[in-house]
This record gives sequence, C-alpha cells and structure tokens, in this order.
Amino acid sequence: MLNLKFCGGARTVTGSCFLLEVGQKKVLIDCGMFQGGKALRMRNFLEFPFNPEEIGCLFLTHAHIDHSGLIPKLVKEGFRGNIYATRATADLCRIMLPDSGHIQEAEAEWENRKARRAGLKETSPLYTVEDALAALDYFQAINYGEVVTLSPELAFRLQNSGHILGSALLELWVTEEGRQKKFVFTGDLGREQQYIIPDPYVMEEADFLIMEATYGQRLHEAEEEKEKILAEVINATMKRGGNIVVPSFAVGRTQELAYILNKLLDRGEIPLLPIYIDSPMAIKATDLFLRHAECFDLEMRACLARGECPLHFPEAHFTPTVEESRAINEVQGAMIISASGMCDAGRIKHHLKHNLWRPESTILFVGYQAEGTLGRRLLEGAKHVSLFGEDIAVRAQIASIQGFSAHADRDELLKWVGKFKQKPSQIILVHGETDSLENMAELLETKFQVNVYIPSYLEEISLLPLGRELEPSEEFSARLKAQQIINMWEESASNFRSLLFSYLEEETDIASLVSLEERLGFITRQLEQETRSLKSLPLLFGPSRKEKEGYLSREEDEGEAMEEEAS
Repeated sequence: MLNLKFCGGARTVTGSCFLLEVGQKKVLIDCGMFQGGKALRMRNFLEFPFNPEEIGCLFLTHAHIDHSGLIPKLVKEGFRGNIYATRATADLCRIMLPDSGHIQEAEAEWENRKARRAGLKETSPLYTVEDALAALDYFQAINYGEVVTLSPELAFRLQNSGHILGSALLELWVTEEGRQKKFVFTGDLGREQQYIIPDPYVMEEADFLIMEATYGQRLHEAEEEKEKILAEVINATMKRGGNIVVPSFAVGRTQELAYILNKLLDRGEIPLLPIYIDSPMAIKATDLFLRHAECFDLEMRACLARGECPLHFPEAHFTPTVEESRAINEVQGAMIISASGMCDAGRIKHHLKHNLWRPESTILFVGYQAEGTLGRRLLEGAKHVSLFGEDIAVRAQIASIQGFSAHADRDELLKWVGKFKQKPSQIILVHGETDSLENMAELLETKFQVNVYIPSYLEEISLLPLGRELEPSEEFSARLKAQQIINMWEESASNFRSLLFSYLEEETDIASLVSLEERLGFITRQLEQETRSLKSLPLLFGPSRKEKEGYLSREEDEGEAMEEEAS
C-alpha cells in the first residue's frame, strides 16, 4: 500500500500537510496552519484527519506558519515522533511557534470577551505558548545534502529550495515489496538570483513530484524592475508627505527588503528616510539570519567576509517594544515594515488603522495575499475595511510589487521541472488556488508530456501503479461539493452575525436591517440552488485529464489500470 492523503495545501495556498502511508508506516510532510477567510481558518480547529499518535515522523520543509503552524497542536494531541528539518528551520521555529502560540491565546481571549458579553460559551485557544515550547523538543536538525536512513523502507535527504532561510526540498526514498520509489516534495520553491538565498537545488529524477504552484499563472518583475518600482513608490509617497506601510512576512521578505533598501540608499536613488522594522519576530529572525551563513549565497557571504552587514544600516530602526511601535503612529515621511504579511494579525493592523484613511500614504504589498485575507480585499479595491471594530475608509494609495515574492513564478516553475534528466512519472500540484493550479497543469502536460493531477482537500490517492492517470471518484466529488456549500454557509452566517452585533451596538436604523435581510435571503437562495445541483453532479472536476482535468483511480494493480484504459 502506497497512499497519499492531502490534509491541507490542496486547492489553497495555506495549511500544507500531506500524509504518506507506506504499508503500516505513516509519515507527515509539513503540518501548516490554514490562513485566509473564516471558513478556511476554522479547519485549524477540526480534528486532524488522522490519528497523531500513529504518525511515525514529520518532515518539515520550512518554518513559515502555513507549513509549520499546527505542529504544537499535533504534539498536544499525541504525536511523539521526530520532526526532521534543517538547522535554520529548527531555529526559526523556536521563535515562530511560541509567537504563534501567543497569537492563539490573544485571539481566544478577544473572542471570549465578545462571547461573555453575548452570553455565549467560551472557547480554548488552538494551542498555547506552553504547547509550542513543548513541541520544540521533538525537532531533529539535519544538514543539507545529508542522506538519513530511518529504516530499510524509508530514507530521506533535504536540499536547498531557495525560498527562505533553511527552506528545503524533500527527497524521500520509499521501499515496499522490494520496489523503491522516489518522492520529491518541493515545499515552497524559490526563485533564481534572489538576494541572500542561493538558487533552488536542481533535481535530476523522481517517480512522484509533489510541487507547489502558487504563481502557476503569473510572472514576477525582474530584479532590476522591482528595485525601480520600489524607488518610484517611495519617492512619490515622500513628495506627498505620507508613509509607506509595508505588510511583510517576518521571515525572508523583511530581510530581503532591508537588503535592497540599503542598496537604494547607497546609490542615492531614494531619500534618507527612517525605515522602521516593527515586528518583534522579524527583529529576532534578522539576528538569527546572521548565524546561518551556510544558507547564504556567495554575494551575501562575501559581504559578511568584508565586515559589512547589509541588514543593519543607519536608517533602519528596529522597534521591539510596544511603546516604540506606538510612537511610530506620530511619524510622517517614513517607511514602516511590519507583520503579518497578509494583514490578518500583528502590529500591521494598527499601522493600517493609522494610515489607510490618509491619501498621502501608500500601502505597499510585496507578497502573496491569500483569498479571504484583509490584504487581498485591499488589493481588490475595498473602499472601507473594519479594524478593531472601527470602519476605516481606504484613501491611501494601494501598490503591489510581485517581484518580491519568494515563490518561483510560472516560467521559473517550468524551468525548474525542465532540468530533470528523468521526468517524474506523476506530477501532483498543490499549494495554489484553482486557476493557478489548472494553468500550470496544462503547461506541464503540453511542454513535458507528463501526467499531472490536482488533488482536493482530504482526498486520498493510491500511488501505484506508476505511469497511469489519476481519477477522482464521483462519491468524493459530491462530498467535496457538499463541504464547499457548508463552508459557504458558515462564512456567510459568521459575517451576518458580526454585522448584526455591530448594528445592535450602533443602534442602526430599520432600513439598514431590511437591506441586510434582503442580502441574507439572496445568499440563502444561492445556497439552496447549489445544494440542488448535487443531485445531478457528474464529476466535480469535469472530464478526464485527457480533456484537461484530473481524476482519481482506485485500481490496485497495473493490470486493472491497463484494462480500464483499453475500455
């Protein structure tokens, strides 16, 4: 038996988690948190779709929370195996997971204050700081390029994926019934020629490639172009007398930004403005970066050898305390780099509250904004947003530079696959929204004539025999559609509940309530129509991959698969 279950990261860009069953052994690849809209985030509070006590070990590709953020919950619920990661990833998790635990505690307290006022039942945090600290005991640091044999059936190696500090491609060799198969999990695949981090390692062969496709239909700006755009945004905002507020991921993106801003200042392409790094985690991560030179490219190593540090310069002000962060609210004509990168938590929400309504300011996005996040709503043109229970008008300039992404874009993904000397028998696309996944699948099939499959959340597939096309069952398609309808209803109900509470507090007029009631009726009719469509549902993902879609086959041996294809 060789089965792979997609417990996250399927048709979405967060929650990466894959369960691989080899005979009686069960291993996990990543255990990430779902981020985005409320319906998606609620998955974090569901029971794991496996028994944590039965998992032998966990392979962690990198420290970003959408890949590591549910590890404390996993350990809390019984996991006692080793967590294999690079040294830098293990060190980053020592600051990121306790910080995430603190956020879970704070969010639970905020929700419970509302529940107490409404006379509702209180809830516990997803996990605590103490849970996160306990999970760190299970980490085992591994060097890049080191082959580790866990048993006669299982061996692995981590190679640099070029995404963030310590990020890794996972090579996994599985032997069952005398047959060895090689899996490659990309985690998040980085870009060529980005600053600080080396290019992704070139793989030469694999039987199964499980690959991310976050930017499967988009291209990034060139390095020179993104620096030019950044300078233009800064200069234009300085002329208006505003602030540039940058929601940035604390690990990777903030350090790259600091590196480039230092270069622009040295070349005189931007004025000598104060640059605030306002994220305790980003500050800790920046210090940690400098302790892991084994993860740097040659240019960064050369800088350090000359006694230079491109991440620390006179204009960069690190503000670890709450008091220092609050003082930034009085500043004009500055750049404020703060987490979180999708604007869903952390100090960035306070800076948005103080700058979104100012037409002289700019909100600059330098990373991916998942569906349902505040960052995505701002990019899509929201005119008003709610922050800390207050309605904020969006009058600031909204700008985006895709070239700062640490993910490979469409052409870079294709180029990386093109370097395989022996193409995979099966490519499985994950970690992307549906349009990006489908576009990348079509490009891969056309360019390399390989089988490509796009799994769905909680789908389980049998990976033998090789070289066949995968096909989803009608039963699974109907169940998935039903789950989507449930998610739609839960998110709508949550949104309407929040609106009603805000109306009660503000003593809203009757006309607003009538309008709300009409909207609720419209959504209810939509959901009823979707539910009726289940009765006539053929296959959710349409026809076979021969007609540009994927499918899941449950045949257990090669003979049955060949017979099915012939028929």
